Amino acid sequence: MKPLSTVWMGALMLLVLAGAAAGQQNDAQGCKDHPLFTRMPGYWIHSCVERQFDAFDFIVGPNKKVSHVEGQFWKINYYPQHSLNPKPSELQIQRNFQNAVQKQGGKVVWTEKGRDTYLLVKDGVEVWVNLGAEFTGKYFLTIVQKQAMVQDIVADAAALAQGLAADGHMAVEGIYFDTGKAVIKPESAQAISEIAGLLKSDPALKVFVVGHTDSVSTVEVNLKLSQDRAQAVLQALVSQHGIDPARLRAHGCGPFAPVATNATEAGRAKNRRVELVKQN
Repeated sequence: MKPLSTVWMGALMLLVLAGAAAGQQNDAQGCKDHPLFTRMPGYWIHSCVERQFDAFDFIVGPNKKVSHVEGQFWKINYYPQHSLNPKPSELQIQRNFQNAVQKQGGKVVWTEKGRDTYLLVKDGVEVWVNLGAEFTGKYFLTIVQKQAMVQDIVADAAALAQGLAADGHMAVEGIYFDTGKAVIKPESAQAISEIAGLLKSDPALKVFVVGHTDSVSTVEVNLKLSQDRAQAVLQALVSQHGIDPARLRAHGCGPFAPVATNATEAGRAKNRRVELVKQN
């Protein structure tokens, strides 16, 4: 028969082990690591957010200069397990992520105490990362995979007709081009079809197809780009929908008629547009 002290010591050890196991926190429901990064050892995910489209201002220079990036969005908050001792410092966390980014061909855009900005390019797509680290051992990732929003709403033929009747001009939502190019993207097909529907519903209607750009690059480049984009829309209406070219004229305004500030990416996106203007 074992001494009573031995029995009590064994029971105490079982309680300690059970308590340690019970103290391990599980990841918040539905949360997981981003595919680009594993987590620091001994950590769990306290909370997370994933959105199809959102934006974040990443610090990229002194005086809190930021880059506004839009696209697929993740935010993941990591906490250390209570049993993790000692907890890593802010610098240790930052160095781990800096090394991981650089091994993947990325770069550190900005670093300061407890905060970093990283940029990676995967398959031609920019991925921006904000790391925030605390002295408590907690750290936080905000990740945006840069991309244009898929336009869910496009102006239909009836709305275009109402806009032309009321104001003489109407911006057409849902026409997309690659940066610096005049080739219409396939996802623009519905919007082009709605313009054709408008013209077919009113055989007497003639319109200017007007291209607009933001202020990035030179005036000369933007004037040509806006003209080429307007002409591309005109050609799509003629070749794909049988619209009489005599009813259409293409014109490029370049950056000269903004509808929002060109100081932000959100404003520049609004300024890059195609409008219909009613010919008298």
